[in-house]
Amino acid sequence: MDFQVGDKAVYPGHGVGIIQDVETVDMEGFTTSMYVLKILDNGMTIRFPPGNSNNLGVRQVMNDLQVKKTYEVLKDRDVPTDNQTWNRRYREYLNKIHTGDPLEVAKVLRDLALLRTGKNLSFGERKMYDQAHALLVQEIAVAKDTDEETIKGEIADIFKE
Repeated sequence: MDFQVGDKAVYPGHGVGIIQDVETVDMEGFTTSMYVLKILDNGMTIRFPPGNSNNLGVRQVMNDLQVKKTYEVLKDRDVPTDNQTWNRRYREYLNKIHTGDPLEVAKVLRDLALLRTGKNLSFGERKMYDQAHALLVQEIAVAKDTDEETIKGEIADIFKE
């Protein structure tokens, strides 16, 4: 996937960032190009080679159709309850978040939101809920070109139902 300076991209597990630069780096006599991605949420800078973006899961921000599908996943209540132990569930959810796929992240958020209505989440599950929530809110806000508070309200309304 090719990006240009100023493009927005999603880095799995970190969220939306802006391609700040394409720089040339000399590593032990080998010269290569690197994208410089600055994550919007925390200002972290990530460098990655253009040819490796697919392997890393770096992708463009979701489009309107993907936003609609993400909301459908969040609204879906016809999912079996997960009776795994919390640590297996944690590993499974962590893997889903690290895919960078917004639908997988939405499944994690939905499942944890439903789980917390019946019982208290473990510390790790609460952190994961917060991470999935933040990743989705940020990307949907960028995709819809609106503020994050609006998206937080929309997601809160989904889970009130």
